[in-house]
Amino acid sequence: MGLVFLADSKRSSVRAERENKKNQEAILRLLNEMGDLADGDLTVKAEVTEDITGAIADSMNYTIDELRSLVTGVNSAAISVTQKTEQAQSVSAELLGAAERQSREIEETTSQVLQVSRSISEVSSTAEEGAQVAHRSLAAADKGRLAVENSISGMNDIREQIQETSKRIKRLGESSQEIGEIVELIADITEQTNVLALNAAIQAASAGEAGRGFSVVAEEVQRLAERSGEATKQIGAIVKTIQADTQDAVAAMEKSTQGVVEGAKLSDAAGQALTEIDTVTKSLALLIEQISQATHTQAEATTAVAKNMQEILEITRQTTRGTQQTAGSIKDLSDVAQELKSSVAGFKL
Repeated sequence: MGLVFLADSKRSSVRAERENKKNQEAILRLLNEMGDLADGDLTVKAEVTEDITGAIADSMNYTIDELRSLVTGVNSAAISVTQKTEQAQSVSAELLGAAERQSREIEETTSQVLQVSRSISEVSSTAEEGAQVAHRSLAAADKGRLAVENSISGMNDIREQIQETSKRIKRLGESSQEIGEIVELIADITEQTNVLALNAAIQAASAGEAGRGFSVVAEEVQRLAERSGEATKQIGAIVKTIQADTQDAVAAMEKSTQGVVEGAKLSDAAGQALTEIDTVTKSLALLIEQISQATHTQAEATTAVAKNMQEILEITRQTTRGTQQTAGSIKDLSDVAQELKSSVAGFKL
């Protein structure tokens, strides 16, 4: 009985030792097959057997297949991300370059618009000054016209006075030797009156300084008329006896009257010319005023455009900064993709 037990024990021990050896060989074989897996080789495949390592080998093969699929997907994704980020970097660089060029062009355009705005403002200021000058010219023309009208009125008064004097001389009778000197004085005064009347006509035609020269001549005529009146009073007592030489005096007075009439005509012509000048000056003043208003409106519009250009420039600068930030983010993403690609590069698929 004891011998039988020992024999069975020995056989069991032999079987156990054989089984252990078989298991050790299977484990060593599995470890040997999986040795390259530690180096990232995902192409290894464990042999599935019926021994103790069969189930482990099958699980390892499944895990390796899944890991290989995962690494393949990660690698493909990393490659795709790298390609996309490279494209995005290229597009971002182009956008950045375009934004910078646009920013420079807008800056140049804004500078030019500001220069135009300043030029238009200067033109507007000049036009306003021109409008003021035109208004002053208009006022001067009005004064000249009034002066000529006054001159015409004065010439008419002188003509009436001369005509009245002529009528009085015509009523004179024969004169005596006692009033010869007085008659000569009257003739003298008449001649001077004629000369002054002609000078008045010439100066009235020129209308220099709005008829100032004519005013001086008119005063001289007035003083001579006063002298003539005094002389007339002296001969009042013997006026009935004056008969000789009256025709010469009458002729001289008629000549003076004719000169005054011509002077009045010239004054009328000068008045018409000043009226035309007044009309033209008014039209010119209105035109300059319109130009001034137009340039002022244009200056305001140009200023508004310059302001809008400044706003566009600021938006473009913000866009440029945003594009630069986007380019930086894309570069960071590209770096991450490269790191991801590098992290799976050690695996053999």
